[in-house]
Amino acid sequence: MENRLRTGIDVLDRKLNGGIPAGSIVALCADPASQAELFLYELTATRGTLYLSLDRSEEAVSDSIRNSPTETGDPTVRHIPGEAPLDNAGKLVSALPETSNLIVDPVNVLETQEPPSRFRNFMNDLQNHIFNTGSLAVLHCLTGHQIPRLRDSTEHFADVIFQLETGTNGDDVENRLAIPKFRGGRAPSDVIKLDLVEEVSIDTSRDIA
Repeated sequence: MENRLRTGIDVLDRKLNGGIPAGSIVALCADPASQAELFLYELTATRGTLYLSLDRSEEAVSDSIRNSPTETGDPTVRHIPGEAPLDNAGKLVSALPETSNLIVDPVNVLETQEPPSRFRNFMNDLQNHIFNTGSLAVLHCLTGHQIPRLRDSTEHFADVIFQLETGTNGDDVENRLAIPKFRGGRAPSDVIKLDLVEEVSIDTSRDIA
């Protein structure tokens, strides 16, 4: 079996036969009004992580990770300023060491840069570096009111797509995770109901749909 990298989320690692193939790009697609950041924070506990924040400051991200109720690591957090974000992100990505995690949060900022060819060049360079270093990249793709027009390109580049849907049912908040794309492998056919209160775990109060 190919080398797999754990996500740090036991339920996912079991579903994915041990984790994500090394050298993969994962698109985590979720509403901004969700607990999707728990996925990112738990990933930092698995191996050395470079966390690129496109919106929040380094201090805000570091504080959130440190105060998270779930198990986390001690990632290197860098804020990418608004000026030339593709260039600044590209320089940091090129220095990513072997077998590391890269988190881009959110990728929406990069998907709005002009011309579109610059974003595609960034994604090609990212894909090559992640593959060559046997690392794992997770792109946080916000699915709020405005979806960037280059989102299709992001999902095409991605080797794995996690789609998290958050909604309410009566008095309960429900989270459902689907994995519609798993390049080079078998995507799980079922949707997983998750409990996203303090950590990412299966919602045992209901059947898995």
